[in-house]
Amino acid sequence: MECVFDGKRESPYPRSQRGEGMSLEDINVEHLVVAMAAMILYLIYYVFTKDSEYNKNIRSVATVAEELNREIFYLKKQLSDTQAGIKKNINRMSDDEIYQEVERTVYDMVKPISLSLKRLEESILTIDEHINSRISSLESGVKQISIPASIHGNDDEKIISLYKQGVTLDTISKELHISKAEVEFVLKINKIK
Repeated sequence: MECVFDGKRESPYPRSQRGEGMSLEDINVEHLVVAMAAMILYLIYYVFTKDSEYNKNIRSVATVAEELNREIFYLKKQLSDTQAGIKKNINRMSDDEIYQEVERTVYDMVKPISLSLKRLEESILTIDEHINSRISSLESGVKQISIPASIHGNDDEKIISLYKQGVTLDTISKELHISKAEVEFVLKINKIK
């Protein structure tokens, strides 16, 4: 649909909708927002993939723990069988021999459990260190992604200052003409809230 004004044909749509008259700032801001959205989506994808890896590790640790429980069960059964055998042979063995046999049996049962627990503990420490390093790298990455002040004409210091003065998040967002989510984002990045 075209309109005729003073003999000139013009589209009834504003120039901004037709793609005419867009300034370089509008394009840069749009590209910046798209780039930030892509970065955030990538971070979310990365966190979810790492979460699935950690879940796999946790399942493997749970499997090891389950195997240890089975082994403990069999060792207890073996201990009770050994104790029953010792009771039968109590008349033939001296107290020192019984003590040595019990000590040897207990050592044989505890040694594999102790080694398994040490391996399990090392695995847990490795996973914990890995998780902590990933969390710190993600936190530093998120700190580096901040909304530039030129987009909305405000800066982090204004938000932080108002928040420290006791102004509510809603009031801050209204005064600075930004969303409440952006105010919360700035406060979280700066570890204030």
